[in-house]
Amino acid sequence: MVAALLCGCTATRQAARPDVAAPADASAVADDNLNAVLWTQAAVEHDLLFEQIWRDARERLAEALADPDWNALATGERGPDAPHALPAAVIVDIDETVLDNSPYQARLVRDGKSFDQASWAEWCHEARAAALPGAREFARFAAEHDVTMYYLSNRDHDLAAATLANLRAEGFPVADETVFLGRGAATPGCVSQGGDKTCRRQLVAQDHRILMLFGDQIGDFVGGFTNTPEGRKAAVAAYRDWFGERWFLLPNPTYGSWEPAVFGNDWSAPADERRRAKRAALRTQ
Repeated sequence: MVAALLCGCTATRQAARPDVAAPADASAVADDNLNAVLWTQAAVEHDLLFEQIWRDARERLAEALADPDWNALATGERGPDAPHALPAAVIVDIDETVLDNSPYQARLVRDGKSFDQASWAEWCHEARAAALPGAREFARFAAEHDVTMYYLSNRDHDLAAATLANLRAEGFPVADETVFLGRGAATPGCVSQGGDKTCRRQLVAQDHRILMLFGDQIGDFVGGFTNTPEGRKAAVAAYRDWFGERWFLLPNPTYGSWEPAVFGNDWSAPADERRRAKRAALRTQ
């Protein structure tokens, strides 16, 4: 009986995977995401971190505006030297960066389910995600200084209307419909793979000087890396000094590409096999 209880678990968020059937008593089954979701909702430390990061970003924005050579795009993503006269912009991710989707994650924990595109789209259409602490204040500060905010998200691009409605309802400045670039957005002359955001960042950079990037995943800052623990570290090795200056990383322990990196990115593997790989990746010394 003890062994059976210890082995019980449900899958955490997956990329386009169908729901597993809810157990008879979901609350009695261990869920890898329980503490992470609870922390995002109940820990004052979560809110303090977000407020601190967005406040620091406001202070850095004035410095960025004053420096005509300031550029937040990774070296490999920049084109020829752009004219300094280009209007300024910042690029932000949406989910767990400016909007809080923890209620959706909490529903999955409560119901013993895992991420799937249908339930995620339903949540997005509710347009009820709240602004994360400090994000709205930064967005308004940027708008007051004529800095356009572009929302680059791996929400599907056909969720644009619901997403923009949610952002507006939460008080975020939305210059026009073109500032939302979701997964699948047209990027002429550039081909991206999956949720890679490189092409979309370069699209914004054609007409703007990018001053800052914000996100909760490595892919919000740089693309084209191998999604292994080593590959992820290598992708940002040359830019570690940029975090807190040009790149601002928000905490998200509930999901992300860091998770499948430790089990070979194989979401088709059974949940207990994926969990064994995660346990094996733990360091005890």
